[in-house]
Amino acid sequence: MNNPKDIQKRSLEYSLRAVKLYEYLQEHRKGAGWILGKQYLRAATSIGANVEEAQAGESRRDFIHKLGIAQKEARESIYWLRVLAESQIVPKQRIESLMRETEELLNVLTSIILNTKLRGATRKSGDNS
Repeated sequence: MNNPKDIQKRSLEYSLRAVKLYEYLQEHRKGAGWILGKQYLRAATSIGANVEEAQAGESRRDFIHKLGIAQKEARESIYWLRVLAESQIVPKQRIESLMRETEELLNVLTSIILNTKLRGATRKSGDNS
């Protein structure tokens, strides 16, 4: 799953799911549900936007930085989903799979970042070939 194309596709699909949850909140909830939905939508769609930006990174460091932002947005998305579930604005069953997918995206992003850092460190220390 560490193929950049896979994470690009997966983060886009995740964004589309976030849009659907947001639309559900706009149709079925008032007040806090609207506000929390906006917060979640911004964080969730930012994951994919930063993954896309990372693909055009000017350097390895820039690539890692952009994926780091996506990683932070995934963490924030988890937070907003927990708030929506714990406040009972959205039934937990309705967003359990979305929460799992967010955690999986976070794990994949973390893995890509760590592997990219390791490859860079290995090249620096192994340039004796």
